[in-house]
Amino acid sequence: MTGTLGLLRFMLRRERFGLPWWLAGATLLILVQSVQSQNLYGTPEALERLRRTIGGNTAVIAMSGPPTLLQSIGGEVVFEIFAFASIVVALMSMFLVGRHTRADEETGRAELVRSARVGRHAPLAAALLLAGLADVAAGVLLFAAAAGTDLPIGGSVLFGAAMTAVGLLFAALTAVAAQVFENTRAVYGAVALTLGASYVLRGAGDVGSGALSWASPIGWGQRTFPYAGDRWWPLLFPLAGAVLLVTAAAALLRRRDFGAGLVAPRPGRATAAPALRNAYALAWRLQRGSLIGWTVGLVLLGVAYGSMGDTIEQYVRDNPEIAAFLTGGAADIVDAYLALSAGLAALIVAAYGVSSALRIRAEETSGLAEPVLATATSRLAWLAGQLSVPLVGSAVALVGYGLAVGAAYGLTVSDSGQVLRMAGVALTYLPAVWLIIAVVVLAFGWLPRPAAALSWIIVGYCAVVTLFADSFDLPGWVQRASPFKHTPQVPLADLALTPLIVLLLLAAAVAGTGYAGLRRRDVGY
Repeated sequence: MTGTLGLLRFMLRRERFGLPWWLAGATLLILVQSVQSQNLYGTPEALERLRRTIGGNTAVIAMSGPPTLLQSIGGEVVFEIFAFASIVVALMSMFLVGRHTRADEETGRAELVRSARVGRHAPLAAALLLAGLADVAAGVLLFAAAAGTDLPIGGSVLFGAAMTAVGLLFAALTAVAAQVFENTRAVYGAVALTLGASYVLRGAGDVGSGALSWASPIGWGQRTFPYAGDRWWPLLFPLAGAVLLVTAAAALLRRRDFGAGLVAPRPGRATAAPALRNAYALAWRLQRGSLIGWTVGLVLLGVAYGSMGDTIEQYVRDNPEIAAFLTGGAADIVDAYLALSAGLAALIVAAYGVSSALRIRAEETSGLAEPVLATATSRLAWLAGQLSVPLVGSAVALVGYGLAVGAAYGLTVSDSGQVLRMAGVALTYLPAVWLIIAVVVLAFGWLPRPAAALSWIIVGYCAVVTLFADSFDLPGWVQRASPFKHTPQVPLADLALTPLIVLLLLAAAVAGTGYAGLRRRDVGY
């Protein structure tokens, strides 16, 4: 354990720019949800109408949580946001531990650190301490956001503690995965799969008898019922799980070689298959798992949103304040709801596009781009191959969402034509998503080092404008800087091709400018 505190200080310094954004995002989710919920359901009558409307809607319960939480306005806030906020905190913990353990071993940074007076377990201990501090900070900030918006203090403390416990469990799970697998992608994939399974089990349990929810870390957190019973004892499950997993991670660390995992990767072919002998095929081979995961998630989201389509009118009639959040108000409730949900899905697809496009920079900094460029592959061909994944993948993800929401909504209203209709609605947002991906290429070409931070700031900016423009009373010029504001909100509005063509031309120009920057600089810097 020698050197643990020194490594912790070093890790905190490395995370001084990224970590605050994770914490701010989670806090903003709770803050906005609490304010909006209290504005919409602040009276006992409004809360009772909400219970009647949502209590029998299995899609909403599967997406959000157990209806028991709807006993109070604070419980309603937890019902709406806990599952999504816990996913944010779990991902934060996963990336913190994975980046400072397995990723550092892959890049060789850990070998340099271990050459100093540093104990074998010190990097793992420091990474877990870092994630623990981040999870505690998230819990404190969520408590402050909830209590600061006049929710009861006792429930707010439990709310923050439950979120911290979920984060600690996934930090410990990532520590175990980092010992088992030899590369970072496998670590993140295993933890993300567990997180997705946790969400699905929680949803299935809340819709059913509740038994499956007890097999889910997210379900453990929700079953504390903040503001609706304040049960502390379910926190014993994630805390005990975290202790056991940390113990297992330390034991597994002693049983493996440095740089290796307990599960050895399969030996590859002696020669590449014909389908892998160009930059395009290589890029798709490396990122196919990520695309499949994002697409499956969006399909499930589409099914959930579509299944609510036939009940949205009754929901708005029972809660007329909701109409203020739907473009067009109550005049065309279903189309307004479908347009809003398509915009939310487009934001998620934009996040996928950015994460996929940033792999270009990761390939460069890890040294994997150099062997490819040392062949007859030009920089343009390499960039085009890497860029084909986020461009085509974002279209696939949008179509997957559109088909899913159309199929689910069509089943509820007995209209099979909704499938293709909603696929077209989803594709309307493709030019805006492509423009955001092009901005990533621009940053990669001219400002490669801060490219990741700049790219995620742009995604966050678009999310704030799309979700909170009216709540924050943002000026018109601030809203118009987002490409999503120039996308026709079909099916509520008529389809206009001119803004879409302009967005496509702008995306091509921005991407071309980014390539020009790549041609002028050295690779790897």
